Amino acid sequence: MNAVLQAARRIVVKVGSSLVTNEGRGVDAEAIDNWCRQLAALASQGREVVMVSSGAIAEGMKRLGWSTRPKELPELQAAAAVGQMGLAQMYEQKLSAHGMGSAQVLLTHADLADRERYLNARSTLLTLLGLKVIPVINENDTVVNDEIKFGDNDTLGALVANLVEADALVILTDQRGLYSADPRKDPSARFIDEAAAGDAALEAMAGGAGSSIGRGGMITKVLAAKRAAGSGASTVIAWGREPDVLLRLAAGESIGTALLAGTAKLAARKQWMADHLQLRGAVRVDDGAVIKLREEGKSLLPIGVLDVEGDFHRGDVIAVRSPAGGEVARGLANYSSAEARLIARKPSSQIEGLLGYASEPELIHRDNLVLT
Repeated sequence: MNAVLQAARRIVVKVGSSLVTNEGRGVDAEAIDNWCRQLAALASQGREVVMVSSGAIAEGMKRLGWSTRPKELPELQAAAAVGQMGLAQMYEQKLSAHGMGSAQVLLTHADLADRERYLNARSTLLTLLGLKVIPVINENDTVVNDEIKFGDNDTLGALVANLVEADALVILTDQRGLYSADPRKDPSARFIDEAAAGDAALEAMAGGAGSSIGRGGMITKVLAAKRAAGSGASTVIAWGREPDVLLRLAAGESIGTALLAGTAKLAARKQWMADHLQLRGAVRVDDGAVIKLREEGKSLLPIGVLDVEGDFHRGDVIAVRSPAGGEVARGLANYSSAEARLIARKPSSQIEGLLGYASEPELIHRDNLVLT
């Protein structure tokens, strides 16, 4: 039994171009309806789901009458702009038919590489999930260039899994899963039911180019699973047209290839925040705030802040210190140091009046904070 999805509360599902567009023939309404029905059913189980969907360029190619994927970047961007219209309309229509709200989110690598934009994107996605809306995410192909392309939506799926702290990433593809060799060329290829994400041997097995429609291949899926595992999310690679694949995976059925994360989600996030990000400043808090953080697992509110140290921006990692100066925690700041100085010792209800806007009621949300 495969329990990757059975225990998952927050799931990112990625579907590739060849599936979404029925091998480039245009947006496949029946397939998208099928996935949307399953996403709605998962949401009804109390799970939070995010869809990462390829297909804009392929749909644009169909609408423009192009049979071969262009190589020039402006043509790719134009195809994406044309195709994104149909893709978004289809997801909105099908999710609505199954009682779910939807939202379109277009991302580039620069959005997730910049700390402030990372935090903005994270806040938006978590707010959408809290509103019971299913975000449909794609790379913003209309504005990317060679320097900021994700390169494929498998990578984007993994980055989104990291961004929202997903428990699991599901990559739906046109293959049953991962084999020891390309089964289309080697009849002795062995199917891999389960392996450790990041196992170097998997990369050798997964070599091969993608289709003429998409950009990825099995290698990008293996690398995406490795990236997702860095934040504690396990990955399942499965055939996208397997009947009720998402619901059966959520019920614990073993379908496709499970690539398991070696580190638990909370431990991975703590390691990432505590060890890998440079501190940009600190805040000193009162004893009451220390108790709220350490014993009650609460967020840090501005009213508990005694002093602000350093020069930092929204999205920077800062330390939280006790009145005596010892480090209590560290996390991602929702406000800059200048803003933090203005709202320190003030109730959250006064943030908008003091700053002219209110990004968040917390200086550091508990989801972005780890005790040290």
